[in-house]
Amino acid sequence: MITANLTAIGCIGITPADRYLLALPLFHITALGLALAHMHAGGASVLVSRFDPEEAVRLIDRHRVTHVSDFPPVLASLLDAAEKLGSRLPSLTRVSGLDAPPTIQRLHEQTQAKFWTGFGQSETSGFVTIQRVLDKPGAAGKPVPVAQVNVVDDYDRDVPAGTPGEIVVRGPLVFQGYYAQPDVTAYTLRNGWHHTGDVGRFDGEGYLYYVKRKPEKELIKPGGENVYPAEVETVIMQMDGVTGVCVYGIPDAKWGEAVKAVVEVKAAGRYTAQQVSDFVGSKIARFKRPHAVAFTDALPRTTDGAVDREAVKAKWA
Repeated sequence: MITANLTAIGCIGITPADRYLLALPLFHITALGLALAHMHAGGASVLVSRFDPEEAVRLIDRHRVTHVSDFPPVLASLLDAAEKLGSRLPSLTRVSGLDAPPTIQRLHEQTQAKFWTGFGQSETSGFVTIQRVLDKPGAAGKPVPVAQVNVVDDYDRDVPAGTPGEIVVRGPLVFQGYYAQPDVTAYTLRNGWHHTGDVGRFDGEGYLYYVKRKPEKELIKPGGENVYPAEVETVIMQMDGVTGVCVYGIPDAKWGEAVKAVVEVKAAGRYTAQQVSDFVGSKIARFKRPHAVAFTDALPRTTDGAVDREAVKAKWA
């Protein structure tokens, strides 16, 4: 974490004059890491108990906040609130995270701040590549000095520029392992590299581009949270009469991504979409509820009887 602090200080340029609006949950590596980095630099964090866009604008202006982290819909709602309150957020110099290009463009048009983005995970103590979006639109930046970042094939062989492969990382930013899961740790850290489960590609200039999540580690990220399809599918399969289900992520204008479920149930009309969503919400965290539900009497399946996820997406996406 100390190395991550120094990396953020050096790459983003955090100084004792900086003020960070700590508006994301502290169990996120983004919020925890940048709070520590600002304190390490001699700056300060402005802590809120929950994110309220209008209150955030007032705090930014009152405390001359310079840095905000963003996952949808934080930035869009912040810019809306600033317009409503007549503030141009003059102290803000940088916003870092992930968002849609139109929202990032709004930031650049309505304020003097620049949007920073990159690639990282909790397992890498935050970002291992980073850039200002304007440096290379669409890219996730170049590797930071203390991280080695490669893209490899299924046999851990480096792939040439332009070819997608799994993103692997090594260096002092990489975690020591998963708690009480030695087998998973050994597999993830095989051959001396942390295997991220994400697919990316490098261009000829050394910029990393994110492509997708590996199928076996598929992940949905509504508002920056992590939703594993298998967890939601296990819950839905507990519903009487459900014989199959496929859960995957779909684009969402507000949250960036949303959860969709295609449910196999023989009796037509047995359940409504709201009933499925409510059932999931009663068993696991509410942000994991499907926002869209489709029903069918027969999901496409592979020769071994498993649900054909790609065929489901092709038909119901």
